[in-house]
Amino acid sequence: MDAILLLKALVLGIVEGLTEFLPISSTGHLILAGDLLGFNDAKGKIFEIVIQTGAMLAVVWEFRSRFTHVLARLLVEREAQRFALNVAVAFVPAAVLGLLFGSAIKANLFRPVPVAIAFIAGVLLSRRK
Repeated sequence: MDAILLLKALVLGIVEGLTEFLPISSTGHLILAGDLLGFNDAKGKIFEIVIQTGAMLAVVWEFRSRFTHVLARLLVEREAQRFALNVAVAFVPAAVLGLLFGSAIKANLFRPVPVAIAFIAGVLLSRRK
């Protein structure tokens, strides 16, 4: 196996691990780090998908008891119904927008310059509080 490829994967794994559970964009950091490492080709994109899928599965695993409780009580418990409604309210608009504008979003926003600009804008806006 290629040692440079393994090193790039290690660096991106560390970036993902450090940024996933913080209130910052792990995807944005992977885009920037992948570009800096020259790991933004097809292999790099597949690696990003796989590593972020692992992170999402870790969240599902962490909250598995809550999900199980909600699913088991969905028809009889008001709190479970409210939780499911909140998930739907958060998910449905994002899913619709993603389906409608997914190609344009990927083409224009999933690149290093827009990500860096968004990070800078976020810092500047957060300091205005």
